[in-house]
Amino acid sequence: MRPRAVHRVIAHLDFDAFFAAVEENRDPSLRGKPVIVGGGERGVVSTANYVARRYGIHSAMPLRTARRLCPHGVYLTGHHQLYHDYSRRLMAMLDHYSPLVEQMSLDEAYVDLTGTERLFGPPVRTARLIQQRVADELDLSISVGLATNKLVAKVASDHQKPGGFTVVPPGKEAEFLAPLPVERLPGVGPALLGQLRDRGVSTVGDLARVPPHLLRLSFGEWGEALAHRSRGEDLRRVTPHEEVKSISREHTFEEDVSDVSLLESTLVALTEDVCRRLRRKRLEARTVTVKIRYSDFVTHTCSHTLYRPLDVDEAFFEEVLALFRQGRRRRYHLRLVGVGLSNLVPRAWQDDLFDQELPLLRELDLKLDAIREKYGKNAVRRGAALPYSRPS
Repeated sequence: MRPRAVHRVIAHLDFDAFFAAVEENRDPSLRGKPVIVGGGERGVVSTANYVARRYGIHSAMPLRTARRLCPHGVYLTGHHQLYHDYSRRLMAMLDHYSPLVEQMSLDEAYVDLTGTERLFGPPVRTARLIQQRVADELDLSISVGLATNKLVAKVASDHQKPGGFTVVPPGKEAEFLAPLPVERLPGVGPALLGQLRDRGVSTVGDLARVPPHLLRLSFGEWGEALAHRSRGEDLRRVTPHEEVKSISREHTFEEDVSDVSLLESTLVALTEDVCRRLRRKRLEARTVTVKIRYSDFVTHTCSHTLYRPLDVDEAFFEEVLALFRQGRRRRYHLRLVGVGLSNLVPRAWQDDLFDQELPLLRELDLKLDAIREKYGKNAVRRGAALPYSRPS
């Protein structure tokens, strides 16, 4: 008799209309009303509850547009610390069921339930139990997708929102994905969607029928990844994030420096580096610190804490330069400068939706990150960093 094949069992859990649901818990009188969480009069929608979505309101929509569609809605700026508190409670709950919990943002996480049967019973039952505990203990709705890999589990959790529970059996991954719109695949954004539709691809099944070599010819390495995703193939493991308390970068000059333009351009480049590492780890930071070491080795640091966590380069440039100008009080040349980010939290929003400008700045940062990952740190540089020669 052949040994039974062992498949991984991955659950993806995703809160339903998280911020709005937390606001309804905070003020039960909001239930049944259209609730929209966003950032100020000129901002954009972060989360709309399902009542508000009936009016055509969705995330990233300008609040001015939302108000036209639903003038009688309840518009809130949000309580960010409260969202973090609920998120921590969920992660503590998940840690009880598996050591392999990968938090992706405040409102979603992967849990590897492989091999937990002896402790909690069949993984499907365990996932059901987690969903019920979230409802009972947090008074929130969460959708669950269960599959053999992260990609399919994520798509499954979004399949029957809100409060969905979708199980994709082993060997049925491609069959489950095939009829879905191709934009349901993670990574297929508006630009790529337009290109795929131009090629007659509208469903995941359509994409799976395109020969992989043609996808690679059209989209490079990403085309090869699309071929795997269209068939429901994903080898990524659930990897718990190590707790990172701070991210910092320093530069020691070969010769002591007094040139202000060189010092400030160095700080700009260091800020770009730490922000890129912050985004790579899907974190945001509230506290920024600048380190100054003089030629006589006397070292000073100065810090400032922002009103909310961020991960956008532009948000930190001004802070870093202001701290440097305030903190440099001696006439000595400088031997070293450094930039550190701390007070870190998981990235709360997919696109910094609480500000009209931040989503665009963040999109720019992500594009620069991708270019630098492929071609090196110096492939593209801001003008403010030009006098500085990055260390390898």
